[in-house]
Amino acid sequence: MEYPEGVQSAPTAGLWLCCRRAQASIPARFSTMTDKPSKTVYITTPIYYVNGSPHIGSALTTLCCDMLARYQRMRGRKVWFLTGTDEQATKCFEAAAEAGKEPLPFVTDLAAEFRAAWDGMDFAYDDFIRTTEPRHVRVVQEVFRRLRDSGDIYKGTYEGWYCVSDETFFRDTDVKPDGLCPNAECRKPLRRVQEENWFFRLSAYGDKLLEQIEANPGWLQPEFRRNEVIAFIKQGLRDASVTRGNNGWGIPVPDEPDKVVYVWFDALINYLAATGWPTDMVRYERLWPADAHLMAKEIFVRFHATMWPAMLMALGLPLPKQVYAHGWWVGATGQKEGKRTGGLPHPLALADELAELTGADKPVAVDALRYLLIREMVFHGDSEYSHEGFLKRYNTDLANDIGNLCNRTVTMASRYFDGAAPTPAGVDEEVRAFAAQVATDYAAALEEYRFNGALEAAWRLVARMNRYIEEKTPWALAKRGEREELATVLYTCLEAVRVIACLVAPVMPTASAALFRQIGMEGASATWDDACAWGLLPAAAVLPAPAPLFPRIQEAPAAAPQPAPVKPAAQPKEKPVTEAPAPAPAPAPAPEGPATITYDDFAKVELRVARVLTAERIPKADKLLKLTVDLGTEQRTILAGIAEMYEPEEVAGKQVVIVANLAPRKMRGIESQGMILAADTEGQAILLQPETEVPAGARVR
Repeated sequence: MEYPEGVQSAPTAGLWLCCRRAQASIPARFSTMTDKPSKTVYITTPIYYVNGSPHIGSALTTLCCDMLARYQRMRGRKVWFLTGTDEQATKCFEAAAEAGKEPLPFVTDLAAEFRAAWDGMDFAYDDFIRTTEPRHVRVVQEVFRRLRDSGDIYKGTYEGWYCVSDETFFRDTDVKPDGLCPNAECRKPLRRVQEENWFFRLSAYGDKLLEQIEANPGWLQPEFRRNEVIAFIKQGLRDASVTRGNNGWGIPVPDEPDKVVYVWFDALINYLAATGWPTDMVRYERLWPADAHLMAKEIFVRFHATMWPAMLMALGLPLPKQVYAHGWWVGATGQKEGKRTGGLPHPLALADELAELTGADKPVAVDALRYLLIREMVFHGDSEYSHEGFLKRYNTDLANDIGNLCNRTVTMASRYFDGAAPTPAGVDEEVRAFAAQVATDYAAALEEYRFNGALEAAWRLVARMNRYIEEKTPWALAKRGEREELATVLYTCLEAVRVIACLVAPVMPTASAALFRQIGMEGASATWDDACAWGLLPAAAVLPAPAPLFPRIQEAPAAAPQPAPVKPAAQPKEKPVTEAPAPAPAPAPAPEGPATITYDDFAKVELRVARVLTAERIPKADKLLKLTVDLGTEQRTILAGIAEMYEPEEVAGKQVVIVANLAPRKMRGIESQGMILAADTEGQAILLQPETEVPAGARVR
């Protein structure tokens, strides 16, 4: 098997220094991977049960491994990314029976569905292993033979409780009188099992496991999960039954066809089977030990952090360099969402929904979903899945923040410099230093498996550049004819977009390519050297016509709220006049100055903060701009008399204050659904804006 060598750009002296600084900040676990030139960075997902369709929970783990693999490739390292399916479980056998199918065709169909989902999500895995494959079966049987021959597997009689759903054995002391699975997320009836089995001497490895943990504090992560493992081991490990009676499904025990290998002994070996051990030792030496095992927390303590390393110790093989357990997607009640609850959507179904809501091409919608999954999940703990939260973050982070930055930058550069990137008169050192720090923070976050933290770092640069445009006011520089300063400002913005294109590449490869294309660098590939460098955008690069990178989720605009109708006051009945009415007092003279209103009158005015999404001129209307604004829950069209003071691109992206409950009014054949507040200074309109960024739709009080 040949592994492609990473290609690194020829850095300038400044680029080299920047990359050395970024490298120096990286923890040892990945930065030392290249000490052995033939060693490939080996990254694995768990293998997924095929008793049901994939969902965004299993997609999240795979996506994190994909992001990690793409990042390592950006650094010029050889990478092998393994994923696959676990097919020998009793639950898969029973799911097939419920579906009226034979087990092998049933799991084959579902394995194909997982693979199609991972391909549709643009996961760049190198290998997809199935536990029904001959290569896996051979290695499982070889491991069993070796451990049986060494005495680490012995024959005995097992009697106890077994949970088919969790594929887990429980002691009598673990089970309550209700006979239900002790796992709070399962709680299904247990089965009483009594049979002659083979047992693995797990109890013999408790002290060795504790020594390994103490000598390698970073081996099991995160830290609080490591502490759970220590507590689990210290309570006393018992030997584990690793075979079951043959019901017609599973890997046969060597020389005993009436028994099959227990699924959790079988499944863990997939990581080793994929390396070619023990027949292809050249390939094995390139890959093993695994550099990163990633999985969800429920299979961490008992299996990946205890059983699996003990098996490797018994075989005399190196342990994986790091094992990391992430949290779950939970619902509003805090309960795990997944196959049991049906509460998590299929990833491609969610991508299809995003494509439909935005009108974006499917690859763009997939990229958006990849971003949302990473950004919304706190990897070390549980995170609440909210469909509304996903859609809201799409509009704020993607359509507004990065989409607006790219569109404004390219539009102004094209307008002021005849469709080409300008040649800067100098370097904005503050922005260059800021971008270098962002790259350093991004790398440090990924090395610590803080995947959302890496994106947070990248979005600091996005936010900084949106503020930079407001601070530098390139439209004003253009009006004043300050061409050199204008060129530097716009080149700085374009160059920052180039750096951002590198940083988003591990998560959004399609968007990264689109960003490169929009700044005149079509076909450029993202490398880590380039992400750390500054000034690589070619001057005079031809800029294509800007296009929305992430089209907004369009919702039907709600009608502007109408004031409640005022009922006429009831008229009193006429009464007979008994005496002449007193003459009415003379009206008080009208006070000078503007008329006052009561607090109740003012309370009727609904002022809200909105973000301007788009701005355009209206033909034959010198003073009016047509604005599309975002109020958080809806979009509106508002006509504003600010065209004499503001260029359209100058307004796009700004936060403004609007009168939200003003009755709609038609002007120039266009219905205006509100009013933007501006100060009148000698006949010139100056927009009123919040001092700091606030959520769209926030009430002004």
